[in-house]
Amino acid sequence: MKKWQKMLIASLACTAAFGLAQPGAEAAYQLNPEVKTATPALLTAAQIGVLRHETVELQNLANKDAIVVMSFGTTFKDTREKTIEATVKAIQAKFPGVKVVTAFTSHIIIDRIKKNEGISYPTPEEALAQLRAEGYTRVALTSLDVIPGMEYGYNTAVFHNCKEGFKKMTCSTPLMYWQGQEDQADDVEEFIKAIKTQLPKMGKEDAVLLLAHGTPHMSNAYYSVIQAKLDEAGMKNVFVYTVEGWPNLETVLPKLKKNGVKHVTLMPIMMVAGDHATNDMAGNEPDSHKSILEKEGFKVDAYLHGLGENAKIRAMYVERAEDAWNALQSEDKGERANAMHDDKDDFRS
Repeated sequence: MKKWQKMLIASLACTAAFGLAQPGAEAAYQLNPEVKTATPALLTAAQIGVLRHETVELQNLANKDAIVVMSFGTTFKDTREKTIEATVKAIQAKFPGVKVVTAFTSHIIIDRIKKNEGISYPTPEEALAQLRAEGYTRVALTSLDVIPGMEYGYNTAVFHNCKEGFKKMTCSTPLMYWQGQEDQADDVEEFIKAIKTQLPKMGKEDAVLLLAHGTPHMSNAYYSVIQAKLDEAGMKNVFVYTVEGWPNLETVLPKLKKNGVKHVTLMPIMMVAGDHATNDMAGNEPDSHKSILEKEGFKVDAYLHGLGENAKIRAMYVERAEDAWNALQSEDKGERANAMHDDKDDFRS
């Protein structure tokens, strides 16, 4: 049994709105019998992890299943092939015979790829409309996002906006979601183990800066969690920083100097090594991170490979797709999909 399948234990101190599954079943959140009428808001708030919805009016339809893989996308063709397309191929290999569709959430990227390459990628909404026209009745959505930020919010909005058009729909979590609380899986720890496979050999004067995107969304806090777990793992002089969030390069610079670092390797922790990695991180312009660090006296190398090139990261994304697929096939609610932490009186395990 996988780690995530063990789920939450029954000893959580919880009350009121949600209750445990039957003894012997995997723990999951469900309505407490005392709750006679659950409002739509309560039901929506109760959904974390893999989302699932069944449309009652469509239950007589025959099952015809598909998977939609949602990614922000990139106009950088080489890295797209090595990361996004390689991950989609790995998902397709896991589900031979199942229709797998790639959809991009960036409308700008979709337009630019069509103009420059003549390739048409659908948005998630367009992909779902086409599947519905082809007679597909059940769809598992899976995300290639790294954290549950604004882009993942787009994905869950697609789920909620389109779910009524299908007999059943599920939506996976992104690469990192669970953090090991209450016997949940620790996606961040698993992510760090995967990243360790691509780190260079480091001496006392070496450091690795892991470049994330950054976001004004509250999910920016994931970067602090990653850093804390890097520190717990004893990975000295490995720092997370962001292009558009906190911490940034200015935050990390004093730490490098304090630790006597002379040599820095810049490494993106984004799905693709696109514009941010190629230009903002490793470009030759005066305001690139590489140039700034060199001006500060550091020797700098750049690792220009997206997360999708890492086989262990791809395996994690395949597992996320498998979570959504299993939820699509399952009729019970005792899966990793529905594990959640209680919050005072409103939710119960």
